[in-house]
Formats: sequence, C-alpha cells, structure tokens
Amino acid sequence: MRLRYIGSFLFSAALCLSPVLVSAQARSPQYAQLQKHLAQGWNTWDTNSVMTHVLLPEGLAISVGIRHQATEFSGGFLREALIGRQGKDDERVIPGSHAYDGSYTDLKLLWHGHQVRVQSAHDGSDLVLLISPLDASSGAHLAPEVVFSVGMLWNKPGAIVKRNGHIEAHLANRTLPVYLSAKDTEDVYVPLSGSYFTADLKQPIVLSTGKTRTVQEAQAILDREKHAYDASIASFGARAPVADAIQTVIGWDTIYEPHGQRVISPVSRIWSVGWGGYVLFDWDTFFAATLAAVGDRDLAYANAIEICNEATPAGFIPNYARAGGWKSGDRSEPPVGAITVLGLYEKFHDKWLLEDTFTPLLTWNRWWAEHRDMQGYLTWGSDGENKPVNLDDGSYGTRLGAILESGLDNSPMYDNATYDARTHQLEYADVGLMGMYIADCDALAKIADVLGKSSEANELRGRAAKYRAKLATLWDEKTGIFLNKDLHTGEFSYRLSPTNFYPMMAKAATPEQAQRMVREHLLNPSEFWGEWVIPSIARNDPAFKDQNYWRGRIWGPMNYLVYLGLDNYQQPAMEKAKRELAQKSLNLFLRDWNTNGHVHENYNGDTGNGDDVPNSDRFYHWGALLGLMSLDEGK
Repeated sequence: MRLRYIGSFLFSAALCLSPVLVSAQARSPQYAQLQKHLAQGWNTWDTNSVMTHVLLPEGLAISVGIRHQATEFSGGFLREALIGRQGKDDERVIPGSHAYDGSYTDLKLLWHGHQVRVQSAHDGSDLVLLISPLDASSGAHLAPEVVFSVGMLWNKPGAIVKRNGHIEAHLANRTLPVYLSAKDTEDVYVPLSGSYFTADLKQPIVLSTGKTRTVQEAQAILDREKHAYDASIASFGARAPVADAIQTVIGWDTIYEPHGQRVISPVSRIWSVGWGGYVLFDWDTFFAATLAAVGDRDLAYANAIEICNEATPAGFIPNYARAGGWKSGDRSEPPVGAITVLGLYEKFHDKWLLEDTFTPLLTWNRWWAEHRDMQGYLTWGSDGENKPVNLDDGSYGTRLGAILESGLDNSPMYDNATYDARTHQLEYADVGLMGMYIADCDALAKIADVLGKSSEANELRGRAAKYRAKLATLWDEKTGIFLNKDLHTGEFSYRLSPTNFYPMMAKAATPEQAQRMVREHLLNPSEFWGEWVIPSIARNDPAFKDQNYWRGRIWGPMNYLVYLGLDNYQQPAMEKAKRELAQKSLNLFLRDWNTNGHVHENYNGDTGNGDDVPNSDRFYHWGALLGLMSLDEGK
C-alpha cells in the first residue's frame, strides 16, 4: 500500500492530484497483438464488482446483485461486491478459483445473513452463471432476491432491450440474447436503470447468453470447465493448491482499464476503486508480473510492459500511476524491474519482451545514479521541482516523499534520517536500495547481452562494480552484517530490517559474509527468526511492538527478495535457510488463505494474523509471493 498509513496518520487513497499526462510508449506489433488477445471474451473485467462479468471487446456487462427482502422497510440492495471490505455491515466475499481467462470462476457471498454461491463458466463464446442459495446462518425468513442487470460499460456502443421474456443486447456487430432459467418476478422497485431480471433465490438459478440453459445443463458446463482448470494446474503436483491460490489472487485482481485499452493487475480492486478506477504501483506491479507467470505468460508480460510504459518525463518508473493520468512526478520506488523482466525471459524466451522494455528500464537505471547518488552511495529522494507539481500531495518534495520512494512508508529505519531540501534526498546510504540497484544493473546487463548492446552492457557492469565496491564499505565486521549509514552524522545505523540482507541479491556479500549474516541475524530468533517470518524490523527493535505497517509486520516482498538473495549462494547452510524460509512463508500464506480466502498485504509478526489491523488489505496480490517461493523450491 502507498500513501495510506504513515505512523498514526491516515492519508487518503483518493488524493486530488494534478495530472501528469504522459503518452504511453508505442506498442510493438507483438505486444499490441498480446493485449488484443488478452482483452477478449467474458471475464470479471470491471473494477467495481467481482460479481460483474463483462464481454470484451464489446463492453457488455452482466451484473449480479442481491436484494435483502424484509417485511419492514426496504431491506437493502447489494449492487456491487468486492473482496476484503472490512465494515461491520459490508459483504464478505470468499473467493474461489478464478481461471485467468475467466473460463471458470467461483465465489461465496455472505451478506445480511444470506449465503450465496456465484459460479461462472464459458460455453463456447457464451457466459453461463449459476447462482445457488446456501444455508443462511442468521435464520433470515425471506429468501433474498437475485437481480441480473444488463448494460454497456465505458460508453461502449450498444442498446439493451427487454422483450418477450428475455433481454437483447444489440452490439456493434451482432445481437446477443440473455436468458433466465427461473421465473422473472419483474420487481419494478429495484433501484436500477436499464434492463434487468429479478427472481426469488429459493433454488439455483441460471443466467446465460445465447440460449436458455437448465440448472442441470449449467452444472455440467461448470463441471467441465472446473475440470479443465484443475488439469491446467495439475503439473504442479502436490503444490497445485499453491498454484491455484496464486492464479486465483491474480485472476480476481485483474481488470480491464478502458482509457488505456489494456488488461492490467492492480494490487486490489479496493485500492483501484479508492484511486478513481485503477492504480498501478511500481514494484507491486513488477511482482504481479512474476506471479502471473505462474500460468499466464501474456498477463505477466502485460503487467511488466504497462508499468514500464508509465515512465515519467524525468525517466523513472513512478511510485504510482492512477486513473485520470496522474502520476508521482517526484519519486520512484524500489528498482526490481530488470530482475523481473529477465526472469520472464528466462522462463518464456521471447526476445521481443526485452526489446519492448529495455529502453525504459535503462533510462530508469541511469536515473538512479544521476539523481539519487550522495557521496557515492544511493539514497531515497523526492524531486519537488518536477512539473507539473502535485499541489494536493503533501508529500511532494518533502522528507515524507523521500521515505515513500522506499516503498517502506513508515519504516523505523528512517525515523531519524535527515532530508536535504537542496538535493531532494535523504542523507541516508541505504543498503537495501544499493543491493536491489546492483542486482538491477546485473540483470539489465544480461538483457543487453541478449540484445547485442555491448556498449550498454559494459556501462551497466561498470556501474554495478562501482556501487558494489561502495556497498562493501557498509559491511560492519563487528556486527556481521551490512549496515545503513546516516550520511548527515557519518554513523552506522544499527536498526535491522530484512533490507539489510539485500546485498546478497547483488552478490555483494562474500560467501563467508553471507553465511555470517544468515547465522547471526536471519536465523536469530531474537531478531528475525521464529514461527512467523520475516518481520519488517528486528524483533528486538523497540518499533517491533508497534505492529503497524512496516513497523514489525511481515511482508511478502521482503521475504521474496531475501529468498532471491539466498538463492545466490550454494553452501549447504544457505540452501537449508532458503528452504526453511520458503516453507515458513508458505505456512504463513496458507494460514489465512485456507481459512478465509484472504491474501494479506501484511501479517502480524507475532501471531501471523493478517486480519488484526485495518491497514492490511485482505486481497493484495503481492501477499501471494509468500507462496511463490515454495513453487520455486519444487522445480
């Protein structure tokens, strides 16, 4: 999450910012075809509700709503549903499997004492929805009413007409009929405009396009598509449930963004709604690409390329890009782009992906050295002079903005860091940033090699060597770990975070140093080890007890980046630590996934609970990184 909880302050996730209008990079023929392929057919494309199914490219939407029927007053109408809302009277959605292409989806809805199952499947080019009532826990004596509304999204051309017991969608090139298997109660008091069906949900009901289908026919179609989905993840063997969880998270969080005419996977629908339609965060979206690669090459490529295409005029990938063309013109976020793209290339071997992303990644890599170097070290910053200035963003060009660039919004590591308003940088040599940046240089140099760009490869390796040598000066022999350095005072900081292990990502730690860090710190239960790992600040740090965001809670990306660092070392002790980290991370991930269907933004460092605080989104896709490591271990 970005720009929400900093210490005890709540920042609105729907800031009114000045727009930074930047034309997207022209699409290559391969990528244009890929996006065209992705944006086809029925899927849960609409940001606003997981119970809305949309047909692309036409934009025809079929939305499922639930009306609570009461003998007094109106009872209430649930028009939209999202996963993870936390209000006392909000709906609760328990997500089931979601094929990337929408060929099969499954969820359970709990609201006002009603329990409803919503399943969907493709039958050729048709959509089949099966809505089934489940046992109600509250004893509500009236069955809910299900409402199926049909309309056009995003100002797409089309006309919807209800006639002769069915609904006709008149699209640009065809007419598509929509049928209800049950008796249409024709409730005229539903607060909707446009055409819709209503029916008392006393038994399963089918809504289908193309032709009428019975409940038995619909169930057979669902069974067929569920079997096909299960077969698609069967190659993972015993780890198939983890692959299912990852695909489910990315599937439910993937939307169609109509202004950019693109398929993307923002961190969660709740965040996208809060930011006006969608929001793409820098490193979050690169991680989404890595997660989507578990089963969907095209979606993985789409996320990696689209966040690269959000580069600002200054040449960096922004902290955020959101609906309306607004971007963080002052700051970036952790540089994990090149390692992501290289990983995708090594898995799928498409050279054009490298060609499409190399220029923005190289420009961004150069930007760090040009704008975030202080005394030869790399630091975080916020360039307040960049135009147009986001006047309503109080962090723009401030110490807070510089800390937000780290992605670790309220980390205690930066509690005493000084901001230099002249250079727009924190006077703080950051071990984590330098480790990630050197790894970025190394990965981008390998990409340059593949593309035959020898000059750029040499440039990148030279920059990696420069910062690797500088990072070596942050090794503290007495403590046995790389330490951040306060460049204002010249003193080391002894506050430890998982980022202190990131030099292993850059292979900047010698094998002896790496083993010492792992033995004395990572596996030290008074600092980072335990049943639930890895806390975002050491357990013996005073801030650990806060358990507030980056002050002690456990985060999927931190575990994953430490895992990547451990993977660079083959000594038995390092291999063992890597396996144990993967297993402990999986245990944490499955704890709430198996119970509640939640994939948390962060988890309590003491209890492993993700539901104990309001500032842990319950369906934030990077939480699935905790499960991804176990898939890598199973190769």
